[in-house]
Amino acid sequence: MAQKKITTPLTDEAVKDLKIGDDVLITGAIYTARDAAHKRMVELLDKGEALPLDIKGQLIYYCGPSPTRPGKIIGSAGPTTSGRMNKYAPRILKAGSKGMIGKGEMGGDVPEALKKHTGVYMAAVGGAAALIAKSITKSELVAWEELGAEAIKKLTVKDFPAIVTQDAHGGNLYKEGVKKYSRT
Repeated sequence: MAQKKITTPLTDEAVKDLKIGDDVLITGAIYTARDAAHKRMVELLDKGEALPLDIKGQLIYYCGPSPTRPGKIIGSAGPTTSGRMNKYAPRILKAGSKGMIGKGEMGGDVPEALKKHTGVYMAAVGGAAALIAKSITKSELVAWEELGAEAIKKLTVKDFPAIVTQDAHGGNLYKEGVKKYSRT
């Protein structure tokens, strides 16, 4: 399959064009957030309060970058296990996010939320954190510095590599891949 280049913020049309197995290069802004930041974001949404970022059309990268070395933009910036965000992701998608980037399959209500809110889940390659960091051209703190690696950061990226693993059409590469090679 050919690589697809996408630019954030994403539209519904751009998300609908993405299918499982697509190799994508992302350019624009993506936002880091892990468990603690997701908990705070959902609490704000549930109270009807504003988030510290405009989440509409944005991608959330499940990443806690390592400390930045002098002269560098960011430390290692590899994906973290996405399943821990299963309980938060549907609410974040409902608020306008167009998807997530992480590693491992997402379950719970996430597949249905991706269809309902036109979202996409992409995997970044675990173990390639230093390589991924090369696609990050800028890193800015957005919120909750006291959370350390779990603070929300805005990363400006150019040709950030990812693979569509769960799409807005109900496709799931984790399940399709198993079926393809299953003997039953």
